[in-house]
Amino acid sequence: MARRSPTRSRESRGDRGAQDPQTPADPEALARQVCLRLLTIAPRTRAQLAGAMRRRGVPHDAAAAVLERFTDAGLIDDATFARAWVESRHYSRGLSRRSLSAELRQRGVGSDDISEAIGTLPPEQEAATARRLVEQKMAHTRGQAPEVRARRAAGLLARKGYPPGLAFRLIREALEQEGSPEALGFDPDADFDAVGDIDQE
Repeated sequence: MARRSPTRSRESRGDRGAQDPQTPADPEALARQVCLRLLTIAPRTRAQLAGAMRRRGVPHDAAAAVLERFTDAGLIDDATFARAWVESRHYSRGLSRRSLSAELRQRGVGSDDISEAIGTLPPEQEAATARRLVEQKMAHTRGQAPEVRARRAAGLLARKGYPPGLAFRLIREALEQEGSPEALGFDPDADFDAVGDIDQE
């Protein structure tokens, strides 16, 4: 059996050190390619795009130039991204203002843009959403021990970032509609560390 030549074998596998023929040689062209590909999938923050270009080895100057042009063209807008994120994640997932702020920080959104976006979610709306979550959890756990129902509702709100004071006030209100919370052994002044094992959603 004839042996395959080393040269032919390397060519068939492809030279891993060679540049991908689809990868532009011009750093700014590569930067544009990376940004456009990601923005086609979903909106991104400036920091997310910068990180993606850094991982692809785009030089800092080329990345900065493309980010500036895309920002001027309105293709990158962290303030708009933050507002849309707050509206979507609050109404679809029921996340609190605190959780939303943390998610935006993780995506590189600046403090001013976060504050502006969070400001579009009034505290009364946050409380209304938390109340709806408690009501849903209580309905789903009807028939279980009262202390278990309270613990699961507290755990749900904790995972979504709601403050303990608000969570226990709403749980107490829900329990009062069914009976005395004191008779159920529920302590509305307890903190989340005292509610026992938190069940997953």
